Amino acid sequence: MNALYTKTYSLPPFNEKEILRYCGAKEDNKEVNNLLKECLKEAEGKFHGRVVFTEYDITKSANILDLGFAKTSSMSLIKNLEGCKKIILFGATVGIEIDRLIFRYSVISPAKAVIFQAVGAERIEKLCDVFNQEVNEKYQTVPRFSPGYGDLPLAFQQEIFKVLDCQRKIGLTINDSLLMSPTKSVTGVIGIKD
Repeated sequence: MNALYTKTYSLPPFNEKEILRYCGAKEDNKEVNNLLKECLKEAEGKFHGRVVFTEYDITKSANILDLGFAKTSSMSLIKNLEGCKKIILFGATVGIEIDRLIFRYSVISPAKAVIFQAVGAERIEKLCDVFNQEVNEKYQTVPRFSPGYGDLPLAFQQEIFKVLDCQRKIGLTINDSLLMSPTKSVTGVIGIKD
């Protein structure tokens, strides 16, 4: 069994432009910008970036990629990991508070619920970027890759959850429908070239 590591991250400031992009809103929409400001004020301090990760050696034979914890024939992942000898396997979450805000506002203000969805999407992407940047300081890497991309089935997340012990390590669960909770969470691999 490979050693598991957990880290807690402070996230960089909100990227309002990115949040508006996730909302599908234009930057010059005053009403949306005002709602966004209200939402950001309410969301401040509610995000706790946590990551669990480990490292595996990988091998490829024929059209099978052995990731050290599971095997796959995903051609998309094989192509992504071309030239890699190892991977960082990770799970990341920004916590349950954003789900609570989304749920609460889906009843009383659907517009705010949409904005909170976008805020959560921006936060989890920022967390993954911060983690990825930290890995890049130590290794030469390829872009991260998650179940559901290309032909890597979403069900592959179940293998990742087994290995990373996500529930105990960072409070992240997956149900039979492959939905994660908290919802603003990501699992994936980062290929290491050296």
